[in-house]
Amino acid sequence: MYQERDEQGGIVNKAKAIKRIVITNGVSAGEGLLARFSRRTLILGAVAGIALIAGGVFGVRYLAVGRYLLSTDDAYVRAHNTTLAAKVPGYLSAIKIGDNAQVRAGDVIATIDDGDYKLAADSAREKAATQAASVERFSRQIEAQLANVEQAKAQVSSAQAAQKRAQSEYDRQQALAGKEFASKQTYEQALASRDQANAGVLSAQAALEAAEANVGVLKAQQQEASRTLDELKTAQAKADRDLSFTVVRAPIDGVFGNRGVQTGDFVQTGQRLGALVPLDDVFIDANFKETQLTRLRPGQPVDIAVDAVPGHNIHGTVESLSPASGSVFSLLPAENATGNFTKIVQRVPVRIRVPVDVAAQQILRPGMSVVVSVNTKSLENADGKPASAQLAPAPLAGRN
Repeated sequence: MYQERDEQGGIVNKAKAIKRIVITNGVSAGEGLLARFSRRTLILGAVAGIALIAGGVFGVRYLAVGRYLLSTDDAYVRAHNTTLAAKVPGYLSAIKIGDNAQVRAGDVIATIDDGDYKLAADSAREKAATQAASVERFSRQIEAQLANVEQAKAQVSSAQAAQKRAQSEYDRQQALAGKEFASKQTYEQALASRDQANAGVLSAQAALEAAEANVGVLKAQQQEASRTLDELKTAQAKADRDLSFTVVRAPIDGVFGNRGVQTGDFVQTGQRLGALVPLDDVFIDANFKETQLTRLRPGQPVDIAVDAVPGHNIHGTVESLSPASGSVFSLLPAENATGNFTKIVQRVPVRIRVPVDVAAQQILRPGMSVVVSVNTKSLENADGKPASAQLAPAPLAGRN
C-alpha cells in the first residue's frame, strides 16, 4: 500500500520534474530565438544601411559626374611612324642600329655601297671644272676682241683724218683748175686721193663694225658656255646628292624597329628598310559612336586607362574629331545604295592628346588598347540641360 503510494508519488514527482524541464527548455529556446532574431535584424539593418549609403554615394556621384561621362573601349595608342626607305639603289653595306634601339635625328641608320656614286660625283665635278675653264677662255677672248675694237676705232679716226686732208686738197685743186692755175694731172691726183680717202674711211668703219660684232658673238658664246656650266653644276649637285643618299639617317627621334632588310641585300629606290616610332609623341584615337558626338568637343578632359599599365592614372584632352567616320576612309568604303540595307551605328575617330610628361616616359606603345572616359560637364547648362545651340534639329518632313 505504501509502496504503491510511493510509486505514485515518484511518478508524480517525475512528471513535475519533466514539466519543470520542459518549461525551462521552452524559456531557453524562446530566449535563443529572440537572440537570433535580434542578431539577424541587426545584420539586415546594417546591410540595408550600407546599401543605402552606397546607393546614395553612387547616386550623388552619378548626378555630379557619372551622367557627364562618355566612355569607350574601342581606343588605341597611335603615333606618326616614319617609314625609312632607300633613296638610291645599291647593296646594303651595313646597318648601324640594332632592333628596338633609341635613335636621334641625324643618326646613321644604314649605309649603301657608295663606290659608283663617288665615281659619278667625281666625273660630274671634273666636267664642271672643264666647262668653267671654257667660260674663262671666252672672257679672255672678249677682252682681246675689245682691244681690236679700240684699234678699229683708231683706224677709223686715221682714215677720217686722211679723208679730210684729201678733201681739202681736192677742193683746192678744183679751185685752181677752174682758174686754169693748176694742171689737169694735179687735179686728177687730188680727186683720186679724195676717193681713196673716202674708201679708207668706209673700210675702217666696216672693220670697226666687224670687231664689235665679234665681241657680241664671243659674249653669246660665253653665255652659252655659262649655261652649260650651270647644267653641269646641277648634274654635279645631283651626283653629290645621290652620294649623300648612300647614308640613311634618322629624320626624327624615335625607336628603330620592324627592320625589313639585312646587310648585303640589294635595295631598290623606295624599298622599306625599317620604321621609326616616336614614343615621346604618342596620342590616342578613340572610336566613339556617332550618337555620342553631340556632346564631344575639343578641350574636354579625358581619363585614360591603359590595359598594359594598370594603376597609372593618365589625364588627357580631346584634341580634335575626325571629319568622317572610319568606314569612309577604309580601302573599300561600304556602298549602301542597294535594296538590302541594314543601318549600323558608325564610329568616328576622336583624337586625344596625351600629356607631354607622360609621353616622355615612353610607357605607351602604339597599338596598345586603352579605355577612355570623356568628361562632358562643360557642355551642360546650370539647369542640367545640354547646351544644344551648336546643332539645330532637322525638320521631320522628308525623314525615312
